[in-house]
Amino acid sequence: MLIEKNPNKTTDTNSLKLSVQSINERYTSLSETSCCLSCGGAINHANVKLNEICLDLGSGRGNDVLRMAEAAGEGGYAYGIDLSDGMVAKARRNIEKFEIKNAEIIQSEMEKLPLSENSIDIVISNCTINHSSNKEAVWSEVYRVLNPGGRFVVSDIYATLPIADEYRNDPEAIAECWAGAVTRAEYLFMLEEAGFSNIKILEESEPYAKGKAEVASFTVYGEKHP
Repeated sequence: MLIEKNPNKTTDTNSLKLSVQSINERYTSLSETSCCLSCGGAINHANVKLNEICLDLGSGRGNDVLRMAEAAGEGGYAYGIDLSDGMVAKARRNIEKFEIKNAEIIQSEMEKLPLSENSIDIVISNCTINHSSNKEAVWSEVYRVLNPGGRFVVSDIYATLPIADEYRNDPEAIAECWAGAVTRAEYLFMLEEAGFSNIKILEESEPYAKGKAEVASFTVYGEKHP
C-alpha cells in the first residue's frame, strides 16, 4: 500500500506546546468525573498472560493498568503512561488504594517513552494516539519497546476525510479527540512503516459525526517480528 503523507500537516513548536497544554487541562478536569474517556475496549482483546510486562498508553485513571497487573500476576508488571497531571495523580492514588505492587504510572509524552528497548510484551491504548502531532514517532516508540514477538491492541479513531488545517492545528479541537485523526489508510500505512506485521482490524464502527468531522472508531492488532 502506498499513500502520500498529508502535505498540509504542519505543526510548529508553539502550537505543539498549546496542544499539550490543552490535552493536560481537558483530561485533568475529567480525572475526577465518571465520564467515559475512551472510544474502545482494547483491554478486552489484550489477552494478558501470566508474567507478561504490559503498557497502557494514555492510561487515564489507571483502570486498565490495574486489570493488566492482576492478569499478569506477581511475576508480571503493568506500566501506565499519561500526560495529564490530574489523570496521573488519580491513577497513582488508585494503585495505592488497591495496594497493587506490580504496577506503575509514569507521566510522559508518548513520542519518547522512558522505557527500555525490547522490554514490553503487550501495549494497549484507547483513543489516545490520535492526539499526537507526531504519530509516526509514537508508533516507532511502540515498536522499539516491544519485545520481539510482542503485540499491540489499540482502539482509536480515524477520519473519513482529511481534517482541515484550521481544525488540525486547533489545540482545543485536538484535545476533544477528533481533530488529530488521520484517515484509515494513513493510519494503517503508519503501522506498516513502523515495521509491524500480522495487522488486523478486530472491531470497527460505522462513521459518525464528531466535532467538525466524520470519524469512525476501530480496534487494531499488530505484532513485532520475532
